[in-house]
Amino acid sequence: IRESHRPGAGTMAQFFSIHPEDPQRRLVRQAVEIVRGGGVVVYPTDSAYAIACRLENKDGLERIRRVRQVDKDHNFTLVCPDLSVLANYARVDNTVFRLLKAHTPGPFTFILPATREVPRRLMHPKRRTIGLRVPENAIARALLEELGEPLMSCTLILPGRELPETEPWEIRETLEHQVDLVIDGGFCGLEPTTVIDFTGPEPELVRQGRGDATAMLAA
Repeated sequence: IRESHRPGAGTMAQFFSIHPEDPQRRLVRQAVEIVRGGGVVVYPTDSAYAIACRLENKDGLERIRRVRQVDKDHNFTLVCPDLSVLANYARVDNTVFRLLKAHTPGPFTFILPATREVPRRLMHPKRRTIGLRVPENAIARALLEELGEPLMSCTLILPGRELPETEPWEIRETLEHQVDLVIDGGFCGLEPTTVIDFTGPEPELVRQGRGDATAMLAA
């Protein structure tokens, strides 16, 4: 029996245990229904757990900001199923595109010049940039393929903590009235993504995380 779902209504978050290598389609579809209905979801990636909602979900964005306790200048990331949507949201030349293609899917976030398609609330307010990422995690990829559009996402690091959350049951207990769904996909690491900025004349390492950016920085 499924609980009735009213996003943000103070009901307890649902909790789905999804197989990390062979995600159950039924649970993936139910998770995507929650996201489409305005829900905020905690999900596994190839570099720690993340918190996300739909791109158009302004209320979801504010709820994520409250959970993370970050201000309007915090950079969110567009988590995409593949690079086919890249041109909708970012401007890149052929050289940069080839570098991105060689390193996706994987534990990288790329800072890129945003197009006009990107809502202002998602861009860095001064630089008009957007973070973009294509994860390798099977659950994340299944969610994105079923949803058919990018997720607006950021790493789940709770206020006062330096490392991302790793234990789904603890995440549910902590956030049970602040998110709509927690997906248990097992342990997916403590390291965040490696962040590379491609908006300047040379690629710049912003944050060293799980991914090895040596080849991109040397290009």
